[in-house]
Amino acid sequence: MSREQAEKRGRRGEWIAAWWLRLQGWRILDSRVKTKLGEIDLVARRGGVLVFCEVKTRRTAKELDFAVDEYRLRRVAAAAHFLMPRYARPDDGVRIDVILIAPGHWPRRIEDAVR
Repeated sequence: MSREQAEKRGRRGEWIAAWWLRLQGWRILDSRVKTKLGEIDLVARRGGVLVFCEVKTRRTAKELDFAVDEYRLRRVAAAAHFLMPRYARPDDGVRIDVILIAPGHWPRRIEDAVR
């Protein structure tokens, strides 16, 4: 798959993840936030919970089992920590979720993926 196709698939997955979160009552605050430490795909809030989301899109559900590794999660965590002052309120619960997208399957969320 070309880089362009992968980028297009990733953007579509992020769009699906954002709408899926909205349907669950989350408000999307930002998307594709780049920092010097890494990128956050989605920033969302529901009540007093702020979530930094990493979205992974693959061609098959089976491929999703290998989509996230420790290295990627560390980069997302570093970027989230860097961005917290911009988005977090003093009493917010803050976490990092991973949303996995594959055609023909409902999105799957791993809540609080970095502990």
